[in-house]
Amino acid sequence: MAQLWGGRFTKETDKLVYNFNASISFDQKFFRQDVEGSMAHVKMLAKQEILTEDEKNQILSGLEGILSDVENGTLEITDEYEDIHSFVEANLIDRIGDAGKKLHTGRSRNDQVALDMKLYTRYEVVEINSLLKELLESILHIMEENIETYMPGFTHLQKAQPITLAHHMGAYFEMFKRDRQRLDDIYARMNYCPLGSGALAGTTYPLDRDYTAQLLDFSGPTLNSMDAVADRDYVIELLSALSTIMMHLSRFSEEIIIWNCNEYHFVEIDDAYSTGSSIMPQKKNPDIAELVRGKTGRVYGALVSILTTMKGLPLAYNKDMQEDKELTFDAIDTVKGCVALFTGMLNTLKFNKEVMKTSAMKGFTNATDAADYLVNHGVPFRDAHGIIGKLVLYCIEKDKAIDELSLEELKAISPVFEQELFEAVSLETCVNKRTTIGAPGPDAMREVLRIQKEYLSLK
Repeated sequence: MAQLWGGRFTKETDKLVYNFNASISFDQKFFRQDVEGSMAHVKMLAKQEILTEDEKNQILSGLEGILSDVENGTLEITDEYEDIHSFVEANLIDRIGDAGKKLHTGRSRNDQVALDMKLYTRYEVVEINSLLKELLESILHIMEENIETYMPGFTHLQKAQPITLAHHMGAYFEMFKRDRQRLDDIYARMNYCPLGSGALAGTTYPLDRDYTAQLLDFSGPTLNSMDAVADRDYVIELLSALSTIMMHLSRFSEEIIIWNCNEYHFVEIDDAYSTGSSIMPQKKNPDIAELVRGKTGRVYGALVSILTTMKGLPLAYNKDMQEDKELTFDAIDTVKGCVALFTGMLNTLKFNKEVMKTSAMKGFTNATDAADYLVNHGVPFRDAHGIIGKLVLYCIEKDKAIDELSLEELKAISPVFEQELFEAVSLETCVNKRTTIGAPGPDAMREVLRIQKEYLSLK
């Protein structure tokens, strides 16, 4: 069992205890970050004349060889080692001898693991942000193609007012845009280097922490060594942001599942993103959308777990904090997979535009505009509301839409109605006259599209 702390102990750790304590099975995921952090540390030690140039070159060469050998498969990370740090250091000493024993000068595993986790998280924040941008580009394409694709808008899952598919998709654009902004905020807030904090109280070695931070592309060093090794706020923030991303994906998935059902038939999911039934040959199930919806709970669980783990920990480092890794790694992998699959499903989704338009016409989504017509002709709003309620009830009894009634039928309910009502309550008019920014009217939508295109070109 390769470990870095045996001098204090007179007997070997029990194997079960060792296995329970070890983290190599999961922290090997940030092997590259551990090596990169070690390289930066060694360069700083040489700059400060804590190591000689020869020692620096030996260590860097050894680290580069380990990195290369692991990546090409000639060196395997095994559970012989307690953690990824002991794997790297033990292999380095095997390769270059005594110079390798100086790698750990001026640092602790506490600030080392804090660095590795930050480097890994920072990298994944960029990766997830990139995947979200691809999703936004897919949504934007649908918006551009469907400025005049009419459909019902809903509240309480009841048809409410006519909108367009572009407008509906624009709501999800805003959600995922905010998700990217949250990731940007997390990146900026976490981007301070903990290396050099030692176990909790810094070190007596004359380290240049600004230089280390610069080498690793951080904004600067952390300003309190206790907080630096005990901080997992950025993990909690990331898991919170990932939970929000999954919540948005789940809402979107729910709508696609509803729209895909036989009763709606607004969309048809591509065969590549559907499955069949083992017993019912007619079935085409929206399994990818359902799995995305289901995996949301998995990411929520990671957030609640780390919040619970951290809530009672005194300063500074505690072994409990090792529990952050598996949860975070799994949540990151889950979100990346879900965003990528959802984007693929969205790119191949077929929209049944005529079905959407007919649904809007049959759902009395123009009732509010019919009431506005009466108000504009001198009828008090409360009276207009009652008149349109009677009109809708009559339409339901006759199984007709408002604009399918004759003028005589309309006048029987209110003499204020005239022929011009039909134009006033057409889907096109109902949508097109909503011209304020953020509304579904085509001019407003084109301006939103311009803004969103500019945003994607910059970010």
